Amino acid sequence: MKKTNDALKIINKMMKADPELQEMVRESSLNAQVSQIIYDARKQAGLTQQQLADLVGTTQSVIARLEDADYEGHSLSMLARIAAALNKKIEIKMSPMQIL
Repeated sequence: MKKTNDALKIINKMMKADPELQEMVRESSLNAQVSQIIYDARKQAGLTQQQLADLVGTTQSVIARLEDADYEGHSLSMLARIAAALNKKIEIKMSPMQIL
């Protein structure tokens, strides 16, 4: 088999052989997506983390943590509070998983 230095190909090959790694990547990706959604919605509203925290009834450090891609503690109730404060709604859907 031909060797490659393409990082994505190497990672995909490693993931195919390791279901646990696949799950870790899926979870990390979901956490990063949720964090990015919160950040983008806050910025679009023209708010600082402190201003959003005040609207939601929490602290700036909680908002900062929620916007951190490595944070694993997102809760639907907190997302609903943030969405309400930003006059948004949450939409959740299930889609077929990609097979690697």
